[in-house]
Amino acid sequence: MNSTPIILLGGTIYGEDGVIPEGYLKIENGLISSMGSKEELSSLEGCEVVHVPADHAIIPGMIDVHIHGANGADTMDGTKESLDVMAAILPAEGTTSFLATTITEKKAAIEVALKNVRDYMEGHQHAGQAEILGIHLEGPFINPGRAGAQPVKSILTPDLDVFMDWERLSGGTIKLVTLAPELDGDHALISYLHSRGIVASAGHTSATYEQMENAIDAGLSHVTHLFNQMSGLHHREPGVVGAAFARPELMVELIADGVHVKPEVVNIAYRQVTDERFILITDSMRAKCLKNGQYDLGGQMVTVKDGVALLDPDTLAGSVLKMDHAFTNVQDFTGAGIVNAIRMASENPARQLGVFDRKGSLKTGKDADIVMMDASQKIMATYCKGTLAYERKEDSHETD
Repeated sequence: MNSTPIILLGGTIYGEDGVIPEGYLKIENGLISSMGSKEELSSLEGCEVVHVPADHAIIPGMIDVHIHGANGADTMDGTKESLDVMAAILPAEGTTSFLATTITEKKAAIEVALKNVRDYMEGHQHAGQAEILGIHLEGPFINPGRAGAQPVKSILTPDLDVFMDWERLSGGTIKLVTLAPELDGDHALISYLHSRGIVASAGHTSATYEQMENAIDAGLSHVTHLFNQMSGLHHREPGVVGAAFARPELMVELIADGVHVKPEVVNIAYRQVTDERFILITDSMRAKCLKNGQYDLGGQMVTVKDGVALLDPDTLAGSVLKMDHAFTNVQDFTGAGIVNAIRMASENPARQLGVFDRKGSLKTGKDADIVMMDASQKIMATYCKGTLAYERKEDSHETD
């Protein structure tokens, strides 16, 4: 951790309590120690000063609650090296923390991945990398008819005993579970998750609106990748999408790549759900940051071409979306502004995971998870807990 205080001087700071043009933000011991207008800054003595152009934005680090992999690595690899690769590459897209996300596989493979994330969180997280906040268990408690790219042969009926074993194995690091609520007949699993402060999410599901209502009563509070692999909105059966639109208890994930959901439909959904409940995610797989080709996802071969990942010609298989692209896309698709996008990429996921006391906004005392963007919202630098984790090089040829 950098022992010399850092001052970001200039730029527009998008703080929790308001926007500060031509501001300053001071970082000490990994935390935001003070912030305000440049005129309020008493001294630069003993500090490393980073001069930020006036047209640049300083925003909170983004939080990806649904990401399988990146840069050739995947949570299901079950190795510390793969988690390191993910944690090291994500700050380049503005992500400063994330949930390592599993996929439906054989129980033994899931258990290896759970133990690996637990061990990594206990002793292998490094300064200058995105922080793993826990695990998103996507599957195997899903509907086989809505499997998408999840391997059907490994799907299980929701089982509280199995989950409790996995919770112990993970050291309590499972923070979010995607399941099909219609298969959790007595809502034993959803009720248990709610009692433990674990987010229960409807995903890969054919639930009716009534089944969603009952699940919400039991503690369901989240929807996994809206529109994808779920019952759609019908004028006589509102389904999962209707519940996502209508029920304020639900936070709602969205893959804003323009592929999983057409831009026009993103706009329609945004008008219903609003920035109060949307959470931007990538759902990215190991092919993110790599070239076109074939890559493994849950033991299946996925073909990636021109930014689209396909299991077969009709089945999307995760994405290669980057968070900074989701951030700008949602603005382009809906007319939302940067403040709205910050809420969806940073604040809402932090609140949903119960870490808003230290992440998700820029405020004195919080973790110095900070992203600097230029006037076109390209990432210029990212700090993870006050350590510079990414800096865009001049004349960079990086893929945007």
